[in-house]
Amino acid sequence: MKTTKAAAYPYVLWLILFTAIPMLIVFYYAFTNEAGSFTLMNFKDMADYSIVFFNSFRLAIISTLICLVLGYPMAYAMSKLGRRGRTAAMIMIMVPMWMNFLLRTYAWLTILENNGLLNAFLSAVHMPELHIINTPAAVGIGMVYNYLPFMILPIYNSLEAIDNSLIEAARDMGCSSSQVFTKVVLPLSIPGTVSGIIMVFIPAVSTFVISKILGGGASILIGDLIEMQFLGGTYDANMGAAISLVMMVIITLFTMITNKIDKDNDEGSVLMS
Repeated sequence: MKTTKAAAYPYVLWLILFTAIPMLIVFYYAFTNEAGSFTLMNFKDMADYSIVFFNSFRLAIISTLICLVLGYPMAYAMSKLGRRGRTAAMIMIMVPMWMNFLLRTYAWLTILENNGLLNAFLSAVHMPELHIINTPAAVGIGMVYNYLPFMILPIYNSLEAIDNSLIEAARDMGCSSSQVFTKVVLPLSIPGTVSGIIMVFIPAVSTFVISKILGGGASILIGDLIEMQFLGGTYDANMGAAISLVMMVIITLFTMITNKIDKDNDEGSVLMS
């Protein structure tokens, strides 16, 4: 027992140094001003950036919904493939994720820019060119491409874990294919679906690399706003800490919701069995 506790000490030290202490620093700066005095003005002044919050959440929600619409059918199709088909599909999903995040984003820059591959193709087929780069649409495309695997994999894991006997029992009771899906498959895949939504929405709402490269600074999101407070010409660590704290609260709330849904689903599965 003592050996087991001793083995956990490095992990505890790591949490203290790189999680607890940084969070305490964020709390301190969020509730103080430049003089170190307690204040709530940092949170009040965040109202000046309400349009940035609105645009960030709007774009993150749209990107998450697109990932859900694309990801669920793909995950469902994967779950119906044979062993070799699943392996091939998994490789196709995972290989792009092994590439550097910046490289993947810059690749879309060469595709979407005004003189890029997309407009070159449209010109070749005598179609009007599209001016997508440096727009919210370009940022959304970058989000969907980079975060789509995070939607597919959790849903696929939930679908893969469904006991086939439940589906067979539903068919024996006279359920049609659509009823089997809506009454059995869809409810049992909710935990994976919710996990996918969280895993896409959180990085989408806080990203700054995608918006900087594909948005060209025209679409300022929450991540860009935080970066500006710490690295921009108008240095304001207190405001940056306050915005970061608000984002941590949002992430915590989403995590709590996910855990609640997973718990309810586990209880429902026990009752069904």
